[in-house]
Amino acid sequence: MINNNGHLISSDQAKVAISNRGLAYGDALFETIKTLNGKILFWEDHYFRLMASMRILRMEIPMEFTPEFLESQILDLLPHNNSNSNSFRVKLTVFRKQGGFYTPDTNDIEYFITAESLDTDLYLLNSSGCTIELFKDFYVTPGLLSTLKTNNKVLNVLGSVYAKENQYDNCLLLNTNKSIVEALNGNLFLVKDNVIKTPPLTDGCLKGVMRKQVIEILKKLPDFEYVEESISPFELQKADELFITNVIQGIHPITVFRKKSYNTTISQSILAKLNMSVRLT
Repeated sequence: MINNNGHLISSDQAKVAISNRGLAYGDALFETIKTLNGKILFWEDHYFRLMASMRILRMEIPMEFTPEFLESQILDLLPHNNSNSNSFRVKLTVFRKQGGFYTPDTNDIEYFITAESLDTDLYLLNSSGCTIELFKDFYVTPGLLSTLKTNNKVLNVLGSVYAKENQYDNCLLLNTNKSIVEALNGNLFLVKDNVIKTPPLTDGCLKGVMRKQVIEILKKLPDFEYVEESISPFELQKADELFITNVIQGIHPITVFRKKSYNTTISQSILAKLNMSVRLT
């Protein structure tokens, strides 16, 4: 089942018009959300990011789009997925109503919500390893739009194709200044000695919800300094540790970049603190 504008319908009944603006022009936003035991993790951060993004894209926010309304729309969908899972990956997609070409006929929106079960509840450290490479065919242009979770993700798609063809688990994206921005599916953090840093939003990285949770944890670590500054590709070879963050996987350590191997000590420590905060949610 999916939620289509507040109505529950089966997935085989769901249809998208060929004039859908999300399909035709990428005129859409989405939130990827994790639920656990009937609760939405980090819901306030997801909600306010969505509202801010809709305002930036000049979408008309419906009066009923309160946190309580959207939360109920998400949670009411979960029992209809014929799953015994306690945890779900939810995708909330908002798009401008069809009509017009580049110039829309209206700024009113429609939405749909999908959910699929996850195999694990709390966040687990990936033990299978993660080998990465730089994706340098195309670059991220830094700006406010690059920080939003729109469905204009062709760069991430091409990077993923490149990774699959060359047997990498992930790739890192660079901006037009040749600084590292993020991974294909999440924000990047680098550990060197007692400094942990991540690229600033001004470099073009996504304003990730899990990025925010991890930053809050890092600021409380007594033996480490947290900084936001540009990361050069040359720093990767000198780093002690690299890890990727997103709301579905939590923290995903990078283990190999070219001839350099990394440990996962800090990743494990932060993951334990993250799971502790999730348990208290």
